[in-house]
Amino acid sequence: MRRSVQKKKKASDTFPCTIEELKKQLSSMLQDSPDLNFSTYTLGQKRIIVFYFTYQINKEQLHRSILDTLLASQDKTWDAKMIQNEVPLASSTLHDTLISVAKELIQGGVGIYVEEDEQPLTYYIPEQARRAVSRAENESLVLGPQIAFTESMVTNLNIIRWRLDTPELKTEKLIIGKEIPTEIRIVYLKNISNDDLVNTVRQRLEDLDVNDVMDSNVVAQLIEDRSTSIFPQLLTTELPDRFCNSIINGKVGIMVDKSPTVLITPATLFSFLESTEDIYFRWNIGTFLRIMRLVAMFLSILLTPAYVAALSFHVEVIPSSLLVSLGQSRANVPFPPVFEALLLELLIELLREAGARLPTKVGQTMGIVGGIVLGQAAVKAGFTSNILIIVVALSALASFTAPSYMMGGAIRVIRFPMIILSGLWGLLGIFLGLSFLIIHLLKVSSLGTPYLSPLYPFHFADLDNSIVRLPWSRSNRRPTVNETKKPVKFSQKEAKKKRDIDE
Repeated sequence: MRRSVQKKKKASDTFPCTIEELKKQLSSMLQDSPDLNFSTYTLGQKRIIVFYFTYQINKEQLHRSILDTLLASQDKTWDAKMIQNEVPLASSTLHDTLISVAKELIQGGVGIYVEEDEQPLTYYIPEQARRAVSRAENESLVLGPQIAFTESMVTNLNIIRWRLDTPELKTEKLIIGKEIPTEIRIVYLKNISNDDLVNTVRQRLEDLDVNDVMDSNVVAQLIEDRSTSIFPQLLTTELPDRFCNSIINGKVGIMVDKSPTVLITPATLFSFLESTEDIYFRWNIGTFLRIMRLVAMFLSILLTPAYVAALSFHVEVIPSSLLVSLGQSRANVPFPPVFEALLLELLIELLREAGARLPTKVGQTMGIVGGIVLGQAAVKAGFTSNILIIVVALSALASFTAPSYMMGGAIRVIRFPMIILSGLWGLLGIFLGLSFLIIHLLKVSSLGTPYLSPLYPFHFADLDNSIVRLPWSRSNRRPTVNETKKPVKFSQKEAKKKRDIDE
């Protein structure tokens, strides 16, 4: 008997042990934390120790479910398996090493150890500070559901299960991070999503060799195809309805614990110009809004460079009636058009960044007042012209029409090299910049899906899910680029039937 105990102790390097040894080793492992609480009880002929972090657990559940059950039977000779059978909680785990016990405590567990027993027991009863479900801050909507994801994985999963009420919804749990483990969930519909896509997402997540994962945006940068590209390759959203609609269309979602945004893959360039409101509006209005955002993206990139190129190299393309007002506006400006444009664009970016970092009310006031005051002061001081202020303001407004903040940021950054190229070589520089941009977009992919799909490679059927929106009765197919198991949602013939009550 003594020999078997020695072998067991050697195998686990900790158990069996005395309560004093357990306290000493656990305290040393957890850096002698003052929040680590130990409570020792003598029940029957054995001593039992209960230990936990005071701020990590639900104390009401600890007293009601665990301590009341143990202290109600003073004469029993307890062991770990008996406690596991008697305590009315399902979240119990038996451990072989003290390291696994410490990890459970950090995440909100309560440890119970009977002196000289072979295994300690933990119960997972966390008391987590969770933000209540509220409206989306960065993706505001007029129509449709108003709730947004929170930092709690439990809350987010509850929202997804509530919206996708089907047994085909599958969530796979992964733990990523060597020093700070973080829970990640892969979400998809088993009967719709392509297995190769799911396997690719799973493999890329499992292959991550990182110490910690702070947010879903960090995960997106770690698993994307081309990390050097300025364009985002995984769609981030805080709207459950957009996430669920993407899952229904055969895409795969990635949820990261402690992050209020989720990832959707694969994503194309046109995915970042779509909004869930396009679905809730009538089809012709939704199509107009999508085309308007696409045109706004090109205007944001080309409007200011075209102004610089026209004034620097191609004055002949400017109508004579406009040329007079341009000359009068720039009469007192000492700088060349390229420097003038870069200065004003930088001013707009400074105002935008300052407004985003200040409190909401102060930021809005500072952005409006700062733009008016600085714009008027710059014109009167002769640093810029009135017409350029209009051009730069239109470019900034066009970039803000992108529903995705990440894509809007990429568009704003691209404007600066385009302005420099137009200042160096005029329209030739603009064409060189556009050519480089198109070649780059042709080479970008999102987990193997072409970034410019459905334009390249061209899929006429997928135009409905990207650039235009057809009436619901005709929008019966999922995007072919997703290669789903069920490409057809419903029968278009049956959807067009209109039956009256007397039929």
